[in-house]
Amino acid sequence: MKLLIQNGRVVDPVNGTVSILDLYVENGKVLQLEKDIQTEADRVIDATGLVVCPGLVDLHVHLRDPGLTYKEDIFTGTAAAARGGVTAMACMANTDPVVDSPEQIQYIREKAGQANGVHVYPVGAVSRGLRGEELTDADALKKAGAAALSDDGCNVDNANLMRDALIHAKRVELPILCHCEDTSMVGNRAVNEGSVSRQLWMEGRPAIAEEIVVMRDAMLAEETGAHVHICHVSTAKSVDIIRRMKKRGVALTCETCPQYFTLTEDEILTRGALARVNPPLRTAKDIKGIIAGLKDGTIDAIATDHAPHSAEEKARPLAKAPSGMIGLETSLAIALTELYHTGRMKLPDLIRRMTYNPAAILRLGTKGRLSLGSDADIAIFDPEEEWTIDPERFASKARNTPFAGRKVKGRVKYTIVAGNIIICEIHEAAGQPPSGAPPTQDQRERKRGRDPCLLMYYRRRSLPSRTPPWPGWTPASSMCPSTSERPLLPSTGWG
Repeated sequence: MKLLIQNGRVVDPVNGTVSILDLYVENGKVLQLEKDIQTEADRVIDATGLVVCPGLVDLHVHLRDPGLTYKEDIFTGTAAAARGGVTAMACMANTDPVVDSPEQIQYIREKAGQANGVHVYPVGAVSRGLRGEELTDADALKKAGAAALSDDGCNVDNANLMRDALIHAKRVELPILCHCEDTSMVGNRAVNEGSVSRQLWMEGRPAIAEEIVVMRDAMLAEETGAHVHICHVSTAKSVDIIRRMKKRGVALTCETCPQYFTLTEDEILTRGALARVNPPLRTAKDIKGIIAGLKDGTIDAIATDHAPHSAEEKARPLAKAPSGMIGLETSLAIALTELYHTGRMKLPDLIRRMTYNPAAILRLGTKGRLSLGSDADIAIFDPEEEWTIDPERFASKARNTPFAGRKVKGRVKYTIVAGNIIICEIHEAAGQPPSGAPPTQDQRERKRGRDPCLLMYYRRRSLPSRTPPWPGWTPASSMCPSTSERPLLPSTGWG
């Protein structure tokens, strides 16, 4: 497909490009990037007033496939990703069965190949069954296509086993994505140890449980020379530890998630189990520390930790409900609202943490950039459009988000993978075709109150078992009710 994108504000975090340019794509590659391109194309997109950037790369997603597909599956998860401008993602290993063998890696790759084109990179388990007792075969997982190793959802409590895992991971050149919480200190506790846990008369998850393992894994990275990536950083002290260790030249990277620079533990009091997540929501002081880490580059990436659950599960009492919230369809909008529109971060810096940096951490070659010859994975969004988050319009099976009803600013209009338009938000006036022309199918559907963004997806992909969630659609019982190749910073030794 030959695609021409005109008059967009192109943001390329690699070359530092922030300019009004045209972009020409052919055979899945970016071939031209300049002003006023004159060439024939199969499709022309007028991106006037819109931002054109690399497709987002989410290095921390739970697709629940295999075995837990009542929560999410690869088809619905990639549809949700496309709605949020995400063109590539890494999916975690805590499925049923656990992704701890080459066969499970192959299953995910094959099923993702049948989806909508969004790239899915499987993450293999560090330990068999996530039990923290016996290492998986890192070499076999790498050969099968694993992009990284992680026991996310569980900490590798045994320090000696973790050290051995890092030695093997370095040999096969895979990063280990670490869930840093000391199991003996957190158990199944639902909320941060602090004022809210005291109000609720509940045992809390102490911040030190995260910080002590962050320090341990950073020291192990220093000792072994392996690449350690810290998942979902939630405390200001964790940021301080990572900052100090990076200055020592340790091969250490990290991510945070929108909930950790937006929401405090107080959210539990109004949202209940929808605000239960691991690690838990922390304090205003921690939010300040997280934002400081994003601004100075200590925090390399913004990921979602997209963790779908059913309505029945999240309806349980707080102490018994599972932890986790979804985020693929809202992460960019929340980041723009809380970081860019507040003046806390410049747009290129924000885009870098959602595109190039996570791609570099996973060593995804030409992903996360809009350079000549790079993969034509592109997100186009309106940074000024205001909208209200409505989980009933999500493409995900799940609805478990504490951001429901929140007004945000910034909306994805097009998601393009390998030069193919996966999601398209139609801009023409609903039901108002040009004079003398019959209405298009998209215009007819919009007039009926349906979402042409999802219509394009379902017209392109045959998913007979999945009914699109139009307004007024009644959810199934399992769904929630309405309710460069190298990272990154000079100080890290990674480039």
